[in-house]
Amino acid sequence: MSTLLFERSLPRFAAARVVSTLGSGRGAGVGPLRLVEREAPAVPAEGWVHVDPLLSGICGSDLATLDGRSSRYFEDIVSFPFVPGHEVVGTVTEDGVGADGGTLAAGTRVALQPVLGCAARGIHPPCPACQAGNVGNCGYLAFGHIRPGLQTGFCADTGGGWSTSGLVAHSSQLYAVPEGLSDADAVTVEPVACAVHAVLGAPVEDGDIVAVLGAGTLGLLVTAALDQLAASGRCPSPSALLVGARYLHQRRLAEEMGSTEALPPDQLVRAVRRHSRSLSYGGSSGVTGTLSGGADVVFDCVGSPESIAQSLAMVRPRGTVALVGMPGKVTVDLAPLWHREVRLAGAYAYGTEGAAGLDDRASTFALAFEVVAAQHTGRLVSATYPLTRFEDAVAHAGAAGRRGAVKIAFDVRKGPAR
Repeated sequence: MSTLLFERSLPRFAAARVVSTLGSGRGAGVGPLRLVEREAPAVPAEGWVHVDPLLSGICGSDLATLDGRSSRYFEDIVSFPFVPGHEVVGTVTEDGVGADGGTLAAGTRVALQPVLGCAARGIHPPCPACQAGNVGNCGYLAFGHIRPGLQTGFCADTGGGWSTSGLVAHSSQLYAVPEGLSDADAVTVEPVACAVHAVLGAPVEDGDIVAVLGAGTLGLLVTAALDQLAASGRCPSPSALLVGARYLHQRRLAEEMGSTEALPPDQLVRAVRRHSRSLSYGGSSGVTGTLSGGADVVFDCVGSPESIAQSLAMVRPRGTVALVGMPGKVTVDLAPLWHREVRLAGAYAYGTEGAAGLDDRASTFALAFEVVAAQHTGRLVSATYPLTRFEDAVAHAGAAGRRGAVKIAFDVRKGPAR
């Protein structure tokens, strides 16, 4: 069974980091990722089942890992060797139970919620975060009856989506895919859930000016989630949703998914200034000028030093910057955050949401399915590759925007690239 295995190798990690300076994803062939023959992992305890992946996406955190640029913060909450792939649609190979308590018959398509929280780890009583339904904030990611791993795809005991031999998943991680959704739609459910969590965690109010910086997969899905959740009454509706998108196809998709304006990133501050009727000062040396007012909420879907600095420059005093894109070790001048009393908040993973318009808290994944169905997010899947062409696939993902693409995925079923 073909499996892409990521091993602990400092020399290969360093080699990937060097080669990735030529372009994200270019270092996959020299890095610690290799194609091997490997059997499926064994189920670690009762309540786990085998899942055969159909499609598995390549996301920004995967690229950071393969490029040798992921933060050392994660070293204690991953275990080696691991099989990458946490954006997964697959089929269960035996009867089981889903996260909602419903029966999953063998052959049922499922979307994977990859966080390995207390339920998956067999920890009783669960940590306070898991008790509250916030599995993304689980405090016991290095404990329990499986080895450390913040998610499936970063844990040596679970396998991951980049394998024809399959993975194992706990019932708390499995959500049945509705009949009307394609496999391409279903493989976007996990990143859509990240976007839903970010949107519902931000203090957006009716009439706010909202800016989204970055229009890769996450930026487009934040745009789609905000538009759909506002339309369904699950969150307030901004007066302007402004998206900074580098490439023409990204701007077109952002407009289709509900943005008020989609424009090049270097014009985003100007658009925020116009909508907020702000003044601008500074920026004469090419640095983004600071606005006197600005956006009420900025979703930074990049996570680079430059994007964080731009976000701080265009958010209003006492506004919020939601950091959705995964940052590494960055150097940023936080004087504007201090001076303007800006809230910089991370937005990671999912769990349950206390969304407006809901009588009860709702699963982030349940809300994500609604957004996927309404926005047809499977259209963001631009190309799929077999595992045997992993170097091409990762290079395509690393250059997705420049090549007119958005989401690249592995088609784990046998066959040529599609």
